[in-house]
Amino acid sequence: MAALAVAVSGIVFAQSHAPDAMLHDGFEGAALGPFTDSDASRFLAQATFGPTDGDIAHLRAVGYQTWLTEQFAAAPTHTLAYMDWVETTLGEQVGQDSRREAWFLGALGGPDPANISLIHSDQLRQRVAFALSEIMVVSEQNAMLAAFPRGIAYYQDTLVDGAFGNFRTLLEKMTLNPAMGVYLNMLANQRANAAQNIHPDENYAREINQLFSVGLVLLNPDGTPTLSGGQEIPTYTQDTISAFAHVFTGWNWSDCADFTTCGPDWTNSTNFMQPMAPIAAYHDNGTHADDMHAKQLLAYPGAQNGGVLTDGGTPASDLAFALDNIYNHPNVGPFISKQLIQRLVTSNPAPAYVQRVAAVFNANRANANQLREVIKAVLLDPEARFGQWRSMDTFGKLREPLLALTHFWRAMHARHICGTDGPNGHYANPYRYAGYITAWGTSDSQYGSGVAQAPINAPSVFNFFKPSYLPPGEMTTRGLRGPEFQLQTDSIIANTVNSVGVRSFALDFSDSCAGDDFGEVRIDHLQDIALAASANGGAADPANRLVDAYSKRFMSGQMSPFMRQTLLTYLNPIDSTWTDGVSDWRLWRIHTALYLILSSPEYMIQK
Repeated sequence: MAALAVAVSGIVFAQSHAPDAMLHDGFEGAALGPFTDSDASRFLAQATFGPTDGDIAHLRAVGYQTWLTEQFAAAPTHTLAYMDWVETTLGEQVGQDSRREAWFLGALGGPDPANISLIHSDQLRQRVAFALSEIMVVSEQNAMLAAFPRGIAYYQDTLVDGAFGNFRTLLEKMTLNPAMGVYLNMLANQRANAAQNIHPDENYAREINQLFSVGLVLLNPDGTPTLSGGQEIPTYTQDTISAFAHVFTGWNWSDCADFTTCGPDWTNSTNFMQPMAPIAAYHDNGTHADDMHAKQLLAYPGAQNGGVLTDGGTPASDLAFALDNIYNHPNVGPFISKQLIQRLVTSNPAPAYVQRVAAVFNANRANANQLREVIKAVLLDPEARFGQWRSMDTFGKLREPLLALTHFWRAMHARHICGTDGPNGHYANPYRYAGYITAWGTSDSQYGSGVAQAPINAPSVFNFFKPSYLPPGEMTTRGLRGPEFQLQTDSIIANTVNSVGVRSFALDFSDSCAGDDFGEVRIDHLQDIALAASANGGAADPANRLVDAYSKRFMSGQMSPFMRQTLLTYLNPIDSTWTDGVSDWRLWRIHTALYLILSSPEYMIQK
């Protein structure tokens, strides 16, 4: 026993910069937990916009399976419903700021601003919809979409409604969504006309294949590239894209009879909130002189008619053939499964993990709730639940700035405070997440408290970052993906740390509302005052309880012994002499602990 004690002691010492991995071997079964508060917090970090103490306790009480059942049954939070309330009930003109308020209502959850008895609890659905929005990208940075916030809201709601549905169904709804039609030029895309030098636009044809479904190279069932002679095999050729471009013709606004006399509804955005409609005269069905005949789409074993679309179809029948051709390609399962794993769990999943999830995707191809089963497989896989112990130096992902922000706000019970603008003080609502510095300003990358990221506001169709991005240095040398690192430039890192400082030391419930017409999202630092100290501070009254509570709340109990001791060494000298005569001195411990934790590398890497 003495020898064992010495050995164990040696392990703990060697892992002083890492959490204690003892008794986390996974033998108890990945789906049977959580067995500790730390397990619950980790799961919620992957499945929600950030764990709260209440959610951790609830998950411990009901277990993973019941929690998932609850989430699958939770009523969806819709952006358009919120915007209708703003416009119809409050009498305000809606804009992109209104859409961001609605997004934060879904992300943060809690009471509805129009009816506080209605509780928004669909965390998992909203988190998956956010992941899908970073795979099948449209963006407010498109000039026309920026002018039509309801159009983007309709797209967001499409993703929310489809988050637990069938991927083939979602693929079609996304394809016919006017926001996507505008963003990638499928709307009003028409058949070739040599006399007028008109050629089908290839933009959507390219991106639906490259980014939304099959990817650039053939994949094995585990997501690794299929090789021939040591070389990767392209999934398709330029001719394939040209063929798809000809298929994706003949669709326009829902209220249009042709391609020349109509456009977006500038009055109330009605046709931005309805699927695009077919107009056969502008669709290439292979029967006109300038049409492409017998279009060769993706060719793979089992492809219907070898992937060849016969002539004479309608816009709807040809679209259905093309989407079936894409959806049934064997790449789709591992391609989409890996990206969902990356968005929720870890940037470098083991091939076996990808294969297990892809197998669930493929087994549920005909299931109306296919993605529900896929998400369950992603979250309950042994690697998701125990990967932080089995692959300590490669498992996990850099937290996206926007997710770190929602995590902070949820963990600290953020509310919208102040706000008196408007004839009836419309902004004086604790659940209307507005504010130039906070909710409206997250995309700012230079000033204020922005984090260089806002929902559905990516700089390009490639999202804020590419799933295959290799950060320079050791990660490139080791072939480790780090998608979110692509967003972390020097200036953005500096601004984000400044933003953490603003949120940690300011924007409190108690701050003055003078001149704050629209209010801001703020937190109640005083809620943790009892954790900060029980007497007068100093070494005799250490900050252990505060640090341990924040380790569970923010770091899933994974704070290393080294980091914990470093924090205590800095926090413990803060005592009752640190006072301005107005504020409670213990707030200095809280502010400082939040700032140091939220800007630390250990926190930023979600394990």
